[in-house]
Amino acid sequence: MNQVQSDQSLYIESEDEDSRKDYDEEEEDDQSHSDSSDANDDSQTQTKPSSYTTAWPQSYRQSIDLYSSVPSPNIGFLGNNSVTRFGSSFLSSSLIRRHTPESLSAVTKPLLEADEQALPPPPKHRLSSHGLLSPAPSRRGSMRKDEKVSMVSHEIPMSRNSSYGQAVLNGLNVLCGVGILSTPYAAKEGGWLGLIILFIYGLLSFYTGILLRYCLDSESDLETYPDIGQAAFGTTGRIFVSIVLYLELYACCVEYIILESDNLSSLFPNAAFGIGGFELDARHLFALLTTLAVLPTVWLRDLSVLSYISAGGVIASVLVVLCLFWIGLVDDVGIHSKGTTLNLSTLPVAIGLYGYCYSGHAVFPNIYTSMAKPTQYPAVLLACFGVCTLMYAGVAVMGYTMFGEATESQFTLNLPQDLVATKIAVWTTVKSTYALTISPVALSLEELIPERHNKSHWYAIAIRTALVFSTLLVGLSIPFFGLVMSLIGSLLTMLVTLILPPACFLSIVQGKVTRTQMLLCVLIIIVGAISSAIGSYSALSKIIEKLSS
Repeated sequence: MNQVQSDQSLYIESEDEDSRKDYDEEEEDDQSHSDSSDANDDSQTQTKPSSYTTAWPQSYRQSIDLYSSVPSPNIGFLGNNSVTRFGSSFLSSSLIRRHTPESLSAVTKPLLEADEQALPPPPKHRLSSHGLLSPAPSRRGSMRKDEKVSMVSHEIPMSRNSSYGQAVLNGLNVLCGVGILSTPYAAKEGGWLGLIILFIYGLLSFYTGILLRYCLDSESDLETYPDIGQAAFGTTGRIFVSIVLYLELYACCVEYIILESDNLSSLFPNAAFGIGGFELDARHLFALLTTLAVLPTVWLRDLSVLSYISAGGVIASVLVVLCLFWIGLVDDVGIHSKGTTLNLSTLPVAIGLYGYCYSGHAVFPNIYTSMAKPTQYPAVLLACFGVCTLMYAGVAVMGYTMFGEATESQFTLNLPQDLVATKIAVWTTVKSTYALTISPVALSLEELIPERHNKSHWYAIAIRTALVFSTLLVGLSIPFFGLVMSLIGSLLTMLVTLILPPACFLSIVQGKVTRTQMLLCVLIIIVGAISSAIGSYSALSKIIEKLSS
């Protein structure tokens, strides 16, 4: 393995001039033969670590980092415009490994250490597309050789030295999503005993998050969830995992359209628009306006400013929760129902809703590989799942107690519209996360643009516009926020959170698995599969029933 890595990669040490010259000579020869050898080496890359950097999708790491991470205070809004791209559109042919620090300008990065300042400039030859950086003994003193750095502005430089606090904030930023709005509805659908499912899923999700760490540690070149899928099941596994993750992000964008349509139409129920014989009611009007509002943000190549807005996700979730408790405890609003102990007929819907609450595993590998002290990763997960579970349970109990059997799919729809706290809660849900959520999907599709067209931004605009309007059409076709969320939680989140992590773990570790680990993994897979089947069938049945009525 070490021999393969040394042949395919290079670290430039400030005191090693001879090795740099030797590499330049080898690189010229490699460039002259790379085009003719790519086809013959295609099958071999399936077993080489370099295949993690050349297989689709290559944009996953940076796009998910931008989507999920809370920007560090030392990162400027302008960022560094010489950041590596991936793929055939915006993106280059390989990811920057977690062992290699990103290129930052003096404005956005502290002064270099003395050894780093002595590093020679990069040579003029580009690494082969099959090159892979080997692990370095430290995070400094290494630099990737590249002929030129592509110009891109859709991402911000991400730190590979996240502290414990930053990692916790990133995890909370992902887990504390719109799922919290539906936990009272889930309590209504499942009854009080159904809350046990929330805690069970939280415990199992925490354990599967730990399993992802073991998968990443099995090979030094694994960084992302698709990498884990490839290590476990080859290129087919990588593509399958990627498609599931992108479908989950796409479905979240559909939920965003439905969410804004429902909440804004509740604030302005008499809003309507008509031209000729064509009329739009409040729900359709605000769905269209929301789509038109987010469309220009999706066209942006520089999403760094929006990432700061997304960083307020934790604050927004806490604010919405505080508004609910204020209205219930201070304003004394609600019927204070005792509720139902157990509702078996609609319990499957609650299964999907509770499952959706823990849809953060797509980001956990990125968080782990960006930590300065990876040994703190279990503590980070414990803090994230602990805080989020308490918030979800608290909102579920409070909301169901206040509104009883009248609880809507979003508790914001139950709040009295004349209260200031209600308006704060509703408008807090309106935040610009749509572009950051859809961008990973768009970038993955842009990688498929033929190379002869990759310099044209119009292809990217066309793809992104089509994606945005497709979410509008899907949202208007199935405008059932709670049922759609239940379907996402059952069909996609169960796969990402409960089924794939233990399956990948068993495949990667194989003979090193203990008997206890084997039993736990099999049990979790069974629980995830049964939950997925029951929840998906129930959600689909109810959606079809509502559409036909």
